[in-house]
Amino acid sequence: MAEAVIWIPLLVAVPPTVPVTYHAHLQGHPDLPRWLRYTQRSPHHPGFLYGTPTPEDRGQQVIEVIAYNRDSFDTTRQKLLLLIEDPEGPPLPYQAEFLVRSHDVEEVLPSSPASRFLTASAGLWEPGELQLLNITSALDRGGRVPLPIEGRKEGVYIKVGSASPFSSCLKMVASPDSHARCAQGQPPLLSCYDTLAPHFRVDWCNVSLVDKSVPEPADQVPTPGDGILEHDLSCSPTKATARDFLTDALVTLLVPLLVALLLTLLLAYVMCCRREGRLKRDLATSDIQMVHHCTIRGNTEELRQMAASREVPRPLSTLPMFNVRTGERLPPQVDSAQVPLILDQH
Repeated sequence: MAEAVIWIPLLVAVPPTVPVTYHAHLQGHPDLPRWLRYTQRSPHHPGFLYGTPTPEDRGQQVIEVIAYNRDSFDTTRQKLLLLIEDPEGPPLPYQAEFLVRSHDVEEVLPSSPASRFLTASAGLWEPGELQLLNITSALDRGGRVPLPIEGRKEGVYIKVGSASPFSSCLKMVASPDSHARCAQGQPPLLSCYDTLAPHFRVDWCNVSLVDKSVPEPADQVPTPGDGILEHDLSCSPTKATARDFLTDALVTLLVPLLVALLLTLLLAYVMCCRREGRLKRDLATSDIQMVHHCTIRGNTEELRQMAASREVPRPLSTLPMFNVRTGERLPPQVDSAQVPLILDQH
């Protein structure tokens, strides 16, 4: 059964108060098939496998489900055999997808809410049989996790198909004018009564219609050629003229060298030819300042000569191990490491 949604509740024979979690995977593979999803709100809620197989998924698939009892740590293994065949019945070319803000995905998967949604949406359609084609969580479409506030839901996308054409009401809701009003923050164009309310709160700005009754034009298959371009004189390459690069090379090398030489000559002139000299410096200095400077310099030289010519013995206090009270040095046999440098004076 392709082109129809499949949902399988996962239940084990335990009391409702016992927490149970499930792990499902395709037999021989670590994960589920690409078209099948698993959801469970909490260990105290049932788990669901749901999805819509594609024509490429026809055949037999075995799903292994392992149930874990979180209290006793018991495990139970079960195998589900899915036989996916060609769709039965007439094709459903007219498909509409609704975003239901008031429900989570596991709240729509049981048969009772799903059948209630189909019955309510029949009032927005031309008379005909409706079929549920796909159910997808809004989180899988890039939706945001809602705040933990009562009444906030994740949202779910529900796709419905029918052999009857769309009603004028649905066409008006999905029209460009209605989308333009939604972009400006205004309510969409809804000309009929909302039969889905109050059980289902639909976001009418996110309604999309798909009409497969008109076949799409087949893509033109390109004809393979021999790989050789046809000769075209108008696209022939032009011949490049000969060019001498000697002038460019000389300009590139000589111009930086000349600039560096001029800077070197300018720096040498400033450093060597623009020196003021001592004579010019002395002439520019006042006499009082020169006398003061010469006096300080002469006194400094005189003190240095006097310090170099005096012959005065070093003070005894500067000698090592000098006894201040006796004025004697300690005998050599005394352990100098245990004698203080300065003894106590009484």
